[in-house]
Amino acid sequence: MINPPESAVMDSLTPANEPVIVGHPDRPPRTLGFWLTALWGIAIFVALFAGQVAVVGYFLMLHDGPIDSSALIQVASRGLTLSLSVIMGLPAVLIAVYLAVRHTRTRFVDYLALRWTSWTYVWIGMAGMVVIVVGWDLMSRVTGREVAPGFMLDVLKTAQGDGTVWLLVIAFCVAAPISEELFARGFLYRGWSETGLGVPGAIVLSSLVWTALHMQYNWYFFLEVFALGLWFGYLRYRSHSTLVTIVLHGLNNFAAVVQTMWLASGNG
Repeated sequence: MINPPESAVMDSLTPANEPVIVGHPDRPPRTLGFWLTALWGIAIFVALFAGQVAVVGYFLMLHDGPIDSSALIQVASRGLTLSLSVIMGLPAVLIAVYLAVRHTRTRFVDYLALRWTSWTYVWIGMAGMVVIVVGWDLMSRVTGREVAPGFMLDVLKTAQGDGTVWLLVIAFCVAAPISEELFARGFLYRGWSETGLGVPGAIVLSSLVWTALHMQYNWYFFLEVFALGLWFGYLRYRSHSTLVTIVLHGLNNFAAVVQTMWLASGNG
């Protein structure tokens, strides 16, 4: 594939250099605009939530004893339940995003920028990601905070007990990056970047929405997630590729899983 010249990619924070997308000659391609993107974003989130809740509901029905809040917490915090719920969220997001994008008269892969670009962006992205993650880890140690969220340690332990660590890796390192990046850096960014928000506003707002998806974390890790979201959004703009952010997101989650396993072994 021929990559766009660097000058066409790096000149300014405007969506003007987004690759031209060819649609039906009588019906030119368009984006959904701010409000339709937001409304469809809510629908996509609901689909993601429904796909995940369906798995939790299934395991609740198999639960012995009364179904109450304690049973819900016990079931939902198991590694097997969480892994399957994350995996089931992916087809739900794909279907919802497809239904939204079909109204734009633009090909699914083009609207979501599912195209490859230079490996340079991967290396740059990894370097920036390492700076953010390592910097956050160092700040956590200096301030006496936990390096990894306690939630991750608990989930890993139950997954180890169930023998489903491999499924947890698939869920966190493949399914979650794909579904979340298609939603945030794919759908939301594209729809909002071509409105009055512009690229900077689209990066910030889509990063806020992405951060809100991680309700299992406390405010301290929210800030780390938001920082990563800004970096991924910037790379989405510079590379014109959501595939790049999917790869980086997957690598970040894999590193987090490895770090959690290392901490769980008593080395942290």
